[in-house]
Amino acid sequence: MFVIELTYKADLVEVDAHMAAHVIFLKKYYASGNFLVSGRKIPRDGGIILAVGQSRRHIEAIVEEDPFYEHGLADFRIIEFRASQRADDIQTRIGSY
Repeated sequence: MFVIELTYKADLVEVDAHMAAHVIFLKKYYASGNFLVSGRKIPRDGGIILAVGQSRRHIEAIVEEDPFYEHGLADFRIIEFRASQRADDIQTRIGSY
């Protein structure tokens, strides 16, 4: 599994100008099964994506398709980890926030 952390390098006006394209990118990888959860960081200086992929290079290739990456709007940090535990009621917990 991977945590993808985005940290904006541009002002929010420029980020928001590319948000529709970013959402299309997100939907593509939700549909493919790679993205599990995503959202804005608080304060709004970037975002987080929880993802699964065949390898780190696979996730790097996906990130390179993000309009925020293509336009140099954000720095991306990829953290790989092995999920060894999860809450039995994870769907309920995620849905309550």
